Amino acid sequence: MIAFAGYLAIFVALGAAVSVTVQGVRYSRSGDAAKLRVPVAVLLGAAASSFVLLEIGILSSDFSIAYIANNTSTTTPYLFLFAAAWAALEGSIVLWGLVLAVFIWLVWRQVGDSDGLGVLALAVMGAIAIFWFGLMATAGNPFAVCVEAATSACADSSWWPFVQSVAPLDGRGPNPLLQNHFMMAVHPPLLYAGYVGFTVPFGFAIAALIRRDYGRTWLDRTHRWSLIAWVFLTAGILIGAWWSYEVLGWGGYWAWDPVENASFLPWLTATAFIHSAIVQRRRGMLQAWNFILVIATFALTILGTFLTRSGVIASVHAFSQSVVGPALLALLAVVVIGSLGLFVWRSADIAQAPRLDSLSSREGYILANNLLLTVFAFTVLFGTMYPLIIEATSGDEVAVGRPFFDRASIPLALLLLFILGIGSMSPWRVASQKVLWERLRLATVVGLVAGALAVVWKGIDSVSVVVTIVLTAFVLTAIIGRFVSVVRGRPESVARASVKVLRNEPGYWGGQIAHIGIALMALAIATTGGLALRDTVALAQGETAVVGSYCIRYIEPVARVEPNRTVSGVVVEVLDESCSRVLSTLEPRVNSYPGSAQPIGTPAVRTGLTDDVYLAIAGGGAERIELNVFIFPLQSLLWAGGFIVLVGGLFSMVPKPRKQHRTSYQEQDTDVRAESRASDE
Repeated sequence: MIAFAGYLAIFVALGAAVSVTVQGVRYSRSGDAAKLRVPVAVLLGAAASSFVLLEIGILSSDFSIAYIANNTSTTTPYLFLFAAAWAALEGSIVLWGLVLAVFIWLVWRQVGDSDGLGVLALAVMGAIAIFWFGLMATAGNPFAVCVEAATSACADSSWWPFVQSVAPLDGRGPNPLLQNHFMMAVHPPLLYAGYVGFTVPFGFAIAALIRRDYGRTWLDRTHRWSLIAWVFLTAGILIGAWWSYEVLGWGGYWAWDPVENASFLPWLTATAFIHSAIVQRRRGMLQAWNFILVIATFALTILGTFLTRSGVIASVHAFSQSVVGPALLALLAVVVIGSLGLFVWRSADIAQAPRLDSLSSREGYILANNLLLTVFAFTVLFGTMYPLIIEATSGDEVAVGRPFFDRASIPLALLLLFILGIGSMSPWRVASQKVLWERLRLATVVGLVAGALAVVWKGIDSVSVVVTIVLTAFVLTAIIGRFVSVVRGRPESVARASVKVLRNEPGYWGGQIAHIGIALMALAIATTGGLALRDTVALAQGETAVVGSYCIRYIEPVARVEPNRTVSGVVVEVLDESCSRVLSTLEPRVNSYPGSAQPIGTPAVRTGLTDDVYLAIAGGGAERIELNVFIFPLQSLLWAGGFIVLVGGLFSMVPKPRKQHRTSYQEQDTDVRAESRASDE
């Protein structure tokens, strides 16, 4: 019954998506959004029904449905049982369709009367929905019924819901990596929301190209949607890095894994788009560039989905060999060829835009930021796809590993950090040396002093780490100093002035908050990568070993049986360097899951303000254990910085007050060619 109802809901959603597309095109000239009320509502209701029905089947252990038999079991904890709805291929497509339906419904609610651009954008989004629900109805059917049961899984299935079904006594259970930490219940939905969210600016961009609406209207309409998608994608990447750090046990949070790269690529181009959109909205420039960035971002979300779910790569994320790979490649080809073809067709009109007054201006630095982000994205794309292309064309296996990505990314990241500090402090149009020096003099001094202290006081000899320290101090001081100077220029008290400054310009100051987070993350990445201590120690019970400024003592082995796994590990104390004071007690362990021959090592981490102590079992037995010990300086700054980035992104979406008086910041940000005209920040 669940299989039939779920499959029917998918077909209803598919029909509604077709209706949204057809009627969106039909009424795009009149802009009659009311005509889309019913198909949009049906699409949302059917998409929600298919997801709810899948969850009901999972929670009730309906093993007659192949997806449920192959990805859940009766011993799976409820959190991971609930998350199983998106833990594997077919279920993740259902969640994708639901999120897309929600975005379509939210956009429809904001489309007004006689809004041809909004109606046509909904038609484009509806066309994307046709693909996803069509995929569910064919190759990615989550409600296929089991027709041949194995011991604890489904050996064969049929898409026809009325076939005679059989159900195994128990299911296989989720992939062990997907039930080893609660963050895997959060990480995929955040990424999906980020990926799907970029359908909105893509839809409006394509609609604007079709309608020859090349002004800032489509950017204004999608500004908040772009930020929402960017925040979700940022949160998904951050939570994924945290999961990798806390679960996988290799001693890190980013390995340049192909699927990690696949989520990072649209983040880079989306970040470039959000910045360049500011220039077009403010100065009317970079129109063509913004269309290219939106198309690239959406195409890269599809590429990321392909890499994650097609099974073409060996990755901790590639949990299944997929039959949907060709369909995703076809969608990618249609999007790239169709969108770029439309762009080229309209390019003669789009290219007519104002030019930069000076490269030394805020728009000039944003352009430089965009170029670096684009080069960064191309570098990561090349390193990710090159091995796949070589293997597909010649059959040879080649590897592009971490050394390539590190060597290529470090100089680009440092240049981006430097331009970030200068660009956000620069006036529009023209930035004279005098104004820039006044705004950046203190930041320059503080940065150089911080670098000198790192070398002389701390003895840091890594050039990249020292340069990162200099640039981080430079960026933080520039932003904080600018804020202080603006607050001091107001007549109110410091507290009230601070609130008013932030409230009057949430977009600008939200961006600066995000920049602070980026700078802190850059510092953490540099120190954890360049200054980390790594050692392997072998200890018998009661023995100790000194690693860095910590003492590690092996106390005893532990073993226990939990509902869904068997746990074996050791109790280890982390003491100060003199081995006299216990700082924390940790339990690195190895988890074994039924139906999986490969145990999952899980590290234990002592998180501190200045560094992390990270322990993972490397080998040995209960009598004598081998531990990998890592000490990561300033690791906590990575998570704190990521949180600050999210806060900045969210704050950027706060609407401005309707009635604004010119702030002292606005009065200070002058067009330096006139040196007296206020620049409306």
